[in-house]
Amino acid sequence: MTRKFDLPTLFVGAAAAFVLAFIYLPMVVVVVYSFNPDAVNVFPMRGFSLRWYRVLLEDEQLVSALRISLLIALGGTSIGLLLGVPGAIALARHEFPGKRILERIVLLPLTLPGIVTGVAMLSFFPLIGVPVSLLAVLIGHGTFLIAITLTQVYARLRRLDPSLEEASADLGAPPLTTFFRVILPNIKTAIIGSALLSFTLSLDEIPVTFFLIAGDNTLPIQIWAMMRRGISPEVNAISTLVFAGSIGLILLGTALGGRDKE
Repeated sequence: MTRKFDLPTLFVGAAAAFVLAFIYLPMVVVVVYSFNPDAVNVFPMRGFSLRWYRVLLEDEQLVSALRISLLIALGGTSIGLLLGVPGAIALARHEFPGKRILERIVLLPLTLPGIVTGVAMLSFFPLIGVPVSLLAVLIGHGTFLIAITLTQVYARLRRLDPSLEEASADLGAPPLTTFFRVILPNIKTAIIGSALLSFTLSLDEIPVTFFLIAGDNTLPIQIWAMMRRGISPEVNAISTLVFAGSIGLILLGTALGGRDKE
């Protein structure tokens, strides 16, 4: 059967292709220039080289910033999981005062502009004894990552038949056994997917980090500081590595999410 393309379909397809090219072509340029043997980004290049990846590994500030970003991302993701999963279960399976309001404002940390969140945390944290530091950055990241985990796990729980948990309870299983034997196997892909997404978002978060960090730098802040002095070739290399890692995590999270819907 021959598929016919009318003018509106071709127009929409061309518009979509243009938008995708506009978004991703700059990143393609960065990836290509990361293999440039010269210190100046010019095209055509004189060849391909891993020179700037070697320079990157020798740059102690960049390596340290990458290490800090990975630790913050792991810690923030852990906070999101530890508080987001119980929060999702509470919303999906229990009634309590303020539940309807909480369901509506749970996405607030994600919808607020990052600069507003950063300023708010910068004003509030000293009042509770948390100075500007990596600890403040960790708490700040964990705050908005809770919303990511909570919403994804909550959506999965809404599709899970409550009668499965009731049957487990009727058979004499305690709540913890019901959670590990019934609930967790059915929401594990949502948990993994939200963890991967949280890790990716935390890794390249700037506004909240900028207001809460002290002497150390995360990778995005370090790259931003380097770019103020001009485009540094090793920035292309580290950006390529982060881009590849982010794409991999997003694809893995999407695959797990698609499997969860089957």
